[in-house]
Amino acid sequence: MAPKRQKSPSRKTGVKGKVKDNLTPSPMEKPDHPDDIYPIVLTTATQELFECCIDEDVTEQSPYKLLEKDDIIQDIKTRAAVSDFHPVKQFVLDYPEDEILLVFDVDFTYGQSFYLVLTPEAKARIYNVLQPPQPEIIVLEDDVSKTPEPKPWISLGSELEVDQESVKETREKLCYKFDLKRRPGLPVCFSDRNSTEAECRSVACPSYQDSRFSIKQMQRDCGMQAVPKLQSSTAQTERAVQRNVFTQYEPRELREKEKENILRSEKLKKFVNSVTPRVLHALQQAHIMNVFTDDFKALGIGAEASDQLVMVSEGLKLQWTFTDEKRAMGKKISSVSWHPTIHGLIAVTFIKKQEEQLDKSTVYINSPAFIVFYGFPDQSNPRLLLECPDDIFAFEFCPSNPNVIVGGCRNGKVVLWDISFHIPHLQGTRPNSKKASDSDSDTDTFDLGNKKENKTPVMSYCAVSSIESSHKSPVTDVQWLPKTFEVTRTGVPVQNISNMSVQVVTCSPDCVMFWDLRVPKLQNQFLADRKQDVDQKTMMTPYSIPTTFKHLDRTWKPLFRVSLPKIDTSGEYAPLKFSLEHYTCNSNTGRNTDNENDGAEVLPEYSQLRIPSAKTLKTLDDVNTKFYVGTEEGEIVYTDWKLEEDEFGRKFSAKPLLCFRTHAWFVNTMQRSPFFKDILLTTGGWNFAIWKEGVMGGPIFVGPSSEQEYSAACWSLSRSAVFFIGRNDGSIEVWNLLLNTSEPTHVHEHVASTRITCIKPCITASKQHYLAVADNLGVLRVFNVPKALRSPVKNEDLNMQIFFDQENDRLKDYLEWEELWAKPRKEEGESKKQVEPDKPVTFQVDSEEADLKEYSDYLKLEESILKHTGL
Repeated sequence: MAPKRQKSPSRKTGVKGKVKDNLTPSPMEKPDHPDDIYPIVLTTATQELFECCIDEDVTEQSPYKLLEKDDIIQDIKTRAAVSDFHPVKQFVLDYPEDEILLVFDVDFTYGQSFYLVLTPEAKARIYNVLQPPQPEIIVLEDDVSKTPEPKPWISLGSELEVDQESVKETREKLCYKFDLKRRPGLPVCFSDRNSTEAECRSVACPSYQDSRFSIKQMQRDCGMQAVPKLQSSTAQTERAVQRNVFTQYEPRELREKEKENILRSEKLKKFVNSVTPRVLHALQQAHIMNVFTDDFKALGIGAEASDQLVMVSEGLKLQWTFTDEKRAMGKKISSVSWHPTIHGLIAVTFIKKQEEQLDKSTVYINSPAFIVFYGFPDQSNPRLLLECPDDIFAFEFCPSNPNVIVGGCRNGKVVLWDISFHIPHLQGTRPNSKKASDSDSDTDTFDLGNKKENKTPVMSYCAVSSIESSHKSPVTDVQWLPKTFEVTRTGVPVQNISNMSVQVVTCSPDCVMFWDLRVPKLQNQFLADRKQDVDQKTMMTPYSIPTTFKHLDRTWKPLFRVSLPKIDTSGEYAPLKFSLEHYTCNSNTGRNTDNENDGAEVLPEYSQLRIPSAKTLKTLDDVNTKFYVGTEEGEIVYTDWKLEEDEFGRKFSAKPLLCFRTHAWFVNTMQRSPFFKDILLTTGGWNFAIWKEGVMGGPIFVGPSSEQEYSAACWSLSRSAVFFIGRNDGSIEVWNLLLNTSEPTHVHEHVASTRITCIKPCITASKQHYLAVADNLGVLRVFNVPKALRSPVKNEDLNMQIFFDQENDRLKDYLEWEELWAKPRKEEGESKKQVEPDKPVTFQVDSEEADLKEYSDYLKLEESILKHTGL
């Protein structure tokens, strides 16, 4: 880098400082300047803004700088009168070109350090003067290239050799002409042939080397000549004579009086009221079923056709897309759930994105939160809105009563809804009260554009947990306990005499909580006084709040909490997802699972149920109280929810039984296999893992690492070997463990344009399997699962059981070998400790003395070296 030029003695110090005070000469020294030049003073800030700093950007050798006209106008607008270019505002606006010349006046010719050129003519004049002269290029005559002249060809006999080796035709060519007479109108018969049959199989005769003799080839003359293929073909198309054909018709219309009589007739009203449900059902079926499916193309895919695995190239087909621009703006879908009994009805929840919350932390807009219900026929208008106190991270329908919904909020509260009043509306039928009121009117029943009919009903929540007893962090997972058992306040499983799901389990990064929906013991006496009012039920309206869980509203508290203390260190794990083992009643409990549907017909209200005493209930010893938990750091924890007592009688949560760091990032999916209750699928980070209940050595199978982060996953409901995984780039991986365990069998690229947040399958009929996929932009897509992914192959469950057993045996062998390898190393380490003598114990005083002695020796050595060198 060249050194900076020294300052001229005529220039004053502090050029970069206050230019107006130091560089301005006296009035006597200011000469007159031309009209097309304007002297100007630029402060240090302006010089840095336009990159024209003195002695850095502009120097004596390069004193000019071209400034953009738009930048100067923007500076004048921004700083107004404070701008250094404000005096020449009108000149800048009238300047015809895009760049204005700024010249650094070293000698203060016009009285200032800079002057601005106001006209293009002056710019050309000054700019050409400042440009250094270019040297002239002299072209010499010797440097001019000349075209070489061709030399005459001299024959040396090579053309004779070429003539001898060339191939020449010695016989005349034969010309054949083949003609086939066409006989139109003959019948044509097509038939199907199998390529594997002996009649259609082609027999190949490959060449082989004869071992009896061999001829050694010494020399061979070869010649080759390329002849183009000639083919003559003709085609003739007969065109029919064009004719103009048209049809004209006129509709037959009724008179006005006849129209009015028909519209007012009772017969038409009864017909429309009776036909409307069937038409809506037919329209729904038309949307659900694809009538254009080629059944012959899909023949032979099922297990009855072949014993081999099915290979079909068809993938997921987009069936519907649900979006709500009003409620999904700036939000993402956190949870998706299909209605258990109403086919084609799906519910989603929208939550705010964390990125937008950080960006808009200063301006907070409280937008309402809803659980939105969508139906197949209508993709744009929701059927029902459930009002929420805050964003819902997870929700689930009650397995015994689908009209009851539980959800977990961002603020840690647990919310309950009862949608019994809106079930006829969700099913597409009308309530009886509405039909009776509509029969009194004349034409309002047939007004399809009525705003009241198209308005989406909004329903408020029935109960919410108390603030003091709720979670302190967002509720990330919610599950119902099955109706086969319930738990006490200490976590002991007992018999459920109510034969319906009455308890809920919630998960949050602070802990896991168990909740009971029945009336607590403290409120039994208070509700006994109001027993008379229960029989006198008031008429429900679309805007009224059901009293199903009025006994829990804002007073609901959990039965007990389960914390997850770390095994080796202090602190607790932060759970995000959990999975309980499914329990079915057996003969020991005294109840039969075949009669479950009989009790589901008439269910008692939750307000009439009381929490029984644990002493009166039978303890179920065969219920597994251990469950899996996925944490924020990608750990899979296996713990027990039963509380233990210390010596003082206080309840506490025991430490987990095992903990494995399987995933590199937080766990987002923990789902049991619908075919094997002891098999669990977990995803998190960039891989997935399969666990087996009771195996304490770790996962029985860990998938390979992916390039994209896994964000959601789910098992197939019809095939035990198939599961789906959603990725961070919007793609879906389809895995089939019977075909390949190292990579997915198929990858559907860019199903969504952003991160996939949730995947939920659903089966509405034997040939109607759907997969709901939600993304980070609030869009819900429903895909049709092809037959290859929904039809199981022969003995698929048996083969998967064998696969899981083999992986379990492989894990056991690995753990045994690892234990055998660790024993010699441990013995070798112990033997080394015994052979090595005990080292003397050194104190801090002895170490300081050793350091001082070493430093003194270093000084003596340094002194001797200096004396030896003569320094």
